[in-house]
Amino acid sequence: MIKSIYKTKQQELLKAYLIETKGKHFTAEDIRVHFENKEIAIGIATIYRQLEKLVSEGQVQKYYIDEHSACCFEYTGESRADMDTPHFHLKCEQCGNLFHVECEELLEIQNHLLTEHGFSINPLRTVFYGTCKDCLKKN
Repeated sequence: MIKSIYKTKQQELLKAYLIETKGKHFTAEDIRVHFENKEIAIGIATIYRQLEKLVSEGQVQKYYIDEHSACCFEYTGESRADMDTPHFHLKCEQCGNLFHVECEELLEIQNHLLTEHGFSINPLRTVFYGTCKDCLKKN
């Protein structure tokens, strides 16, 4: 019985964290560190298990950036309306932040590659690397 209550508490804590970070990208390790800093013990296996459950329920989106990076997640909530909007990703090589970008020109490139070259881009795995505006200002 105690174990069940503990798991429920962990799930509630994780859900609260996800709601706070809605629209931002994070890794399972980011979550683990967040709770470790608050001196709350939630195992990495529990975090992954809960994230995968939420991915299958459509509340969390999972992104594979590259073979060298841990996959990123984004809490989208009960509604997947935000995820229905076509978007690509920008990853800053300096600060490591990942950003959504909705851009008509990129959609035109995606459509061009499909119609002219018979190649369909997967926007969930398409990442443009460079430097974000905040890091550009610092330099």
